[in-house]
Amino acid sequence: QVQLVESGGGLVTAGGSLRLSCAASGRTFSSGTMAWFRQAPGLEREFVSRIYWLNGGTAYRDSVKGRFTISVDKAKSTVYLQMGSLKPEDTAVYYCAATASSLIGTSTYSNDQRYPYWGQGTQVTVSS
Repeated sequence: QVQLVESGGGLVTAGGSLRLSCAASGRTFSSGTMAWFRQAPGLEREFVSRIYWLNGGTAYRDSVKGRFTISVDKAKSTVYLQMGSLKPEDTAVYYCAATASSLIGTSTYSNDQRYPYWGQGTQVTVSS
């Protein structure tokens, strides 16, 4: 079992920045994938970014490229999502997800059904 706890959400104005954290505990992975998803009110959960635990390789959905950066501190078992140039359309509950599998291919790692471990979510609200 793996437990994930997100933190760092809040209310910011458009153009501002936030850093989300996802702390993992329980079973440790020697390899695998950690990802951020988000869900806005009335919409389906969507993929935001992922990072490979082993080699740090990253990927992002197009709408956040150049604005968001995912990173990992393996010593702290924590994944971060640094969000800059925030827009009102970034408003959502942000969820951290993890799997022991190294998911390869956009359609695979962006599929929320492939992640067995989830955090409770943290609210990000961006006002115009």
